[in-house]
Amino acid sequence: MLISDELENTLKRAFERARSARHEFVSPEHLLYALTFDRVASDVLYHCGADVTGLRRELDAFLEETMPCYPEDQGGEHGEPPEPQYTLGMQFVLQVAAANVRAAGKEQIDGASVLAAIFRDRESHAVYFLGKQRVTRLDVLRYISHGISKVEPDESDFDFDEETDSETDAEESSGRDPLSRFCVNLNERAARGDIDPLIGRRNELDRAIHILARRRKNNPVFVGDAGVGKTAIVEGLALAIYQQEVPRCLADTTIYALDMGRLLAGTKYR
Repeated sequence: MLISDELENTLKRAFERARSARHEFVSPEHLLYALTFDRVASDVLYHCGADVTGLRRELDAFLEETMPCYPEDQGGEHGEPPEPQYTLGMQFVLQVAAANVRAAGKEQIDGASVLAAIFRDRESHAVYFLGKQRVTRLDVLRYISHGISKVEPDESDFDFDEETDSETDAEESSGRDPLSRFCVNLNERAARGDIDPLIGRRNELDRAIHILARRRKNNPVFVGDAGVGKTAIVEGLALAIYQQEVPRCLADTTIYALDMGRLLAGTKYR
């Protein structure tokens, strides 16, 4: 399993952060700190609603105050500190990232894959700090897989800076409405005249309207072999709503058809 060049630099940064501070271990917190400098991972964090600079500051303070260090008199001939060791948590995160990427049929691990894997170690302080930023694993997976961002599209683009020097462009499509991306508005199709009148299924349509008008348990399910007319009934319902042939409680209802092929196309996590 290959890792991207940027992730390789990120892992080196995590190791150097631990070694320069004479820390005994390289932990998931070191890794998350380094990921705030990673172009791919920081872009994901931004679109999940995190304050990347603030997260980096909190992690830096945490590492300085809590991580066990080697004594000053313990080191090599030239005073270099001993090499820090990877914790089991750090190894677990990398193994999970590799397994997830392999399961998705990909060949390369990047910062986004590692960021998603960090959430699998729920007891780590790294997950705690992500939680303080209101970033969840679902947020990360939604952005990685579908580009669904928690940031409003009219907000200014995120300027990634590696030590305030480098920058990256936020993805242009990240703020798009997921309903418009993955669904078809059947009411709009009815308004355009793209839906034919429903013939021979009036009883089924009336029953569906009756169920939808309930206060509770209002979830009709159409079951049948391919081609028997399940989709036609739903389209007939959308047409009835457009023509105002439904009860008042359904008059303002909008029906969306979820395009599963578009939803799953190119996804890394499902």
